[in-house]
Parts: sequence; C-alpha cells; structure tokens
Amino acid sequence: MTVDAVAQRAGVHKTTIYRNWKTSDRLVADALTHHFATDIPIPDTGAVKDDLRALARSLVAAMTTHAGRALLATALSDAARTPELAEIKRVLFEDCFRRAEPVVTRAVERGELPAGTDPGELLKAMVAPVYFRLVFTGEPVDETTADRAVDVALAAAHARALSAP
Repeated sequence: MTVDAVAQRAGVHKTTIYRNWKTSDRLVADALTHHFATDIPIPDTGAVKDDLRALARSLVAAMTTHAGRALLATALSDAARTPELAEIKRVLFEDCFRRAEPVVTRAVERGELPAGTDPGELLKAMVAPVYFRLVFTGEPVDETTADRAVDVALAAAHARALSAP
C-alpha cells in the first residue's frame, strides 16, 4: 500500500492524503479504527448483559469477515513487530476499548456491576475467549461463543476479580 495508490483510488492528489495523514501508517490506523468503529457500535440497551452481548456479537461478526481475518493475520505476522505496525495495533485496540468503556461504567452506576470494576479488564476478559478461538484453536466462533464470553466476564466481575488495582 502506497500513498500514491490510495490517492489514485480515492481520485485525489497525494498531497491531499499527506495533508490529512502524515504517514501511510497513520492512514491505515485511522482507516482500521473507522472500519471497526462502524462494524462494532457501542450499544446502550439499559442492561449490561444485553449491551455486552451486542458488543461481543458485533466483535464476532467483524472478526469473521475478510477484513477481520486480514487484521488478525497482520497483527500476528512478523511485520507486526515493526514499530509502525505495532503502533497501529496498539492504537486500534486502545480505541476499541476506550469506546466500549461506557458500557461498563454505566453498569457500575446502575448497580449492575460492583463498584471498582475495571472496564478495561472486564472487556479484555470478554474478548479473550473469542480471540483464543480465532487465533489458537481455530474452533468455530459464533453468537454462542460471544454469549458465553459475556457470561464468563460478568461472573468474574461479580466475583470482584476484575476490580481496578
């Protein structure tokens, strides 16, 4: 991927691309962040279990697409060890967790989760089983996987295993 190719495909001059993104890595990071922000909307149903299920199911749907699998392949490749791609991966996941934190924060405020529940830790506990299957075991990943991952994360939160340090 080059800035010239992106500009040509977008029908603009490459200076337009450089005006908005200083590097092609930043362009890729922003494109992926936008893509996954669109594919994984942050729900607000009024119930934490429903919100987390919608979130986990959206994650499963996004990660089982061609783009999701390509992202995983890139994130796990030797190329991901380069500083530029490592930064893209960090920014992408940081954005996903930041956008989803209000789901947990609202649940704590409503009394559905214990005070002190760490949103980031709960979200990581929720996505871990999904990524484990996608990356390591190759087992099918579907809505049942998403729902079970939510149940496990909620059980850990209720047991106060996901409290902020």
